[in-house]
Amino acid sequence: VTALGSYAMTAITAVTIQNTTGVKSIVPINPKEISNQIIFTSNDIRPDAIKIGMLHSTEVIRSVVKSLDQIKVSNIVLDPVMVAKGGAKLIDSKAINLLKSILIKKALLITPNIPEAEILTNTKIKTKKDMIFAARELIKFGAKNVLIKGGHLKNKLVHDIFLNNKDIKIFNSKRVKTLNTHGTGCTLSSAVATFLSCGKPVKKSCELGI
Repeated sequence: VTALGSYAMTAITAVTIQNTTGVKSIVPINPKEISNQIIFTSNDIRPDAIKIGMLHSTEVIRSVVKSLDQIKVSNIVLDPVMVAKGGAKLIDSKAINLLKSILIKKALLITPNIPEAEILTNTKIKTKKDMIFAARELIKFGAKNVLIKGGHLKNKLVHDIFLNNKDIKIFNSKRVKTLNTHGTGCTLSSAVATFLSCGKPVKKSCELGI
């Protein structure tokens, strides 16, 4: 966010023990204190956009939803962080169901990667066609706009798919040969939120973020 010229305020939902290869463990923050962080910073500087990352329990999700209702910001990017790089779930089934039933509907954009889209839609994704199907399922859940990140498919090009009720766009990018991919989805969703905060339309914000 800072690199793109904007100012980021952070509400920490958990302290993570991690490095560039993945997450080792998570120490949760009290949901009430998460809400206090959101409200206190927003009372000082009203955010033009909000990016939501890992919400690890139903209590945290409810706390964040209550805070969002209070500050009333429309540019919300939800990055539904649910799966660690090694494949382990970071949140439980109750939290996933609450995210699907409440939080997705509040977001302007949801940015799952392929494993997360599979969990949310209860489908398997092995092709671009599967990605489009999953994106349409997320629209049925109430998502306004969906960007499914395609880095987990083993193609020479990375296909990221943007979809809403009226539009579909496939962003094709050359794959970068690196092992340092941990955190790239968080970086992307933060970049998209930054462009939204500057007044860019949602599809253009996705294109610039990618």
